[in-house]
Amino acid sequence: MKNSLWREHILPFTLILALLAAATFAGDYLLHRLNLVWVGRYLGISGSLLIIGSLIYSLRKRKYITSGDPKNLLRMHEFTAWLGSVMVLIHSGIHFNAILPWLATFAMSVNVVSGMVGKILLAHARRHVQGERERFQLRGLSKPEVEQSLFWDAVMLNAMTQWRKVHIPIFVVFAVLALGHILSVFLFWGWV
Repeated sequence: MKNSLWREHILPFTLILALLAAATFAGDYLLHRLNLVWVGRYLGISGSLLIIGSLIYSLRKRKYITSGDPKNLLRMHEFTAWLGSVMVLIHSGIHFNAILPWLATFAMSVNVVSGMVGKILLAHARRHVQGERERFQLRGLSKPEVEQSLFWDAVMLNAMTQWRKVHIPIFVVFAVLALGHILSVFLFWGWV
């Protein structure tokens, strides 16, 4: 039976997002229940370090580093960014102390969602175009006829591969806001 768009893409995306929210609420609840709210303060540091560590994939992709398997690094990027985001979300909790941390949290959340959407949509589009190409070839169309039939799909796929041009600026906004938050913590806690 052919997998449906819902079961193959939308459901996993929804489950991962729901798991992110559930892990955040459960973690925050447990910290409050066990009178360990102070631990949440330090989860921001750990989560930020995981998010920074997830950038190894981006460095490898852009050939700033040459070691590591790109597929494994992508999996590590996705997992560590997700786990780091959970930690940062638990860190932010439901405490409304200042606007800068909330802006950083919002930017991080948008960045996580854009990464997940980009990955899922791009994978679906690639499979669709490849499936259509195979279907046209089985019907006996010549290579130029196949390419002409897939022209607009290929244009759309090419446009979708550019989603990183949105994902990366959102990450930069998050990074600037997070850095501003971190610097303000250093200043107000008297660490500098």
